[in-house]
Amino acid sequence: MNLSRTNIDFLGKRKIAMIGSGILLIVSLISLATNGLKLGIDFTGGTLIEVGYSQPIELPQIRDVLSQKGFGNAVVQHFGSSKEILIRIPLKEGVNSADISTQVMDALNESGDQAGDKLRVEFVGPQVGDELTEDGGLALLYSMFGILMYVAWRFEYKFALGSVAALAHDVILTLGFFSLLGLEFDLTVLAAVLAVIGYSLNDTIVVYDRIRENFRKMRKGTSELIMNTSLNQTLSRTLMTSLTTLLVLIALAILGGQIIHNFALALIVGVVVGTYSSIFIASPVVLGLGVTQADLLIPDKEGADIEIRP
Repeated sequence: MNLSRTNIDFLGKRKIAMIGSGILLIVSLISLATNGLKLGIDFTGGTLIEVGYSQPIELPQIRDVLSQKGFGNAVVQHFGSSKEILIRIPLKEGVNSADISTQVMDALNESGDQAGDKLRVEFVGPQVGDELTEDGGLALLYSMFGILMYVAWRFEYKFALGSVAALAHDVILTLGFFSLLGLEFDLTVLAAVLAVIGYSLNDTIVVYDRIRENFRKMRKGTSELIMNTSLNQTLSRTLMTSLTTLLVLIALAILGGQIIHNFALALIVGVVVGTYSSIFIASPVVLGLGVTQADLLIPDKEGADIEIRP
């Protein structure tokens, strides 16, 4: 199929797309309201311990040892290589970071086949976790507001509302995915969500640029026809960009290890829904707001008719 000559009626299917998106948004919001997000120690507070070994170490063995010593809720991951592990332990009231790290190292060295070296210990207090949670939420809100202002200035307020609607759609679905599956949400995942906002906006701006260009060139035809033409003209670029990005992200998710697995997974979900929303959310919202050629025509310069007189 030659994507450069496609003639798909995207906007004719906008009602079906809106219903599907509406269902997914409701499910995501219900899950976020009832289950919430499984916040990592970056937000809830806790202790992070990096341990190095002289030989490769198996994670199930470490998890069993920690579970027997009362640390069953610890998260254990390989860090960099199979000889280093990263242990995340949620905050415990009345126990400081030094005591927890000492107890963990004693448990590992007493029960393990080989002794490990404590490479580093980091402690995130509850106050810092609350501040990170608040700052992360504000970062999302500020980015949305900045995008609203930018698109309204560059295009028109109807396009600004369409772009923000698409971005809110992408963020809610990505967060809902993590809530439904109970995946850990930490600072790396928050960074991925912010990256999704930038990626999705880039796709949307490309489509909006072509819509604006065609509104000024195609003086005949309905707004729906012109926008459909624009979506088909940018389809090959949208799909090629998304597919090449997904190839890298899938490789990261499979081969990158557990440390960046959720980061890559959030980006995969975000790229998929971002590509979808730039076609089926951003443009239909603008069409629903009643955009016309008159909204995007270049205003005549005052006195232009006088300047061209002999």
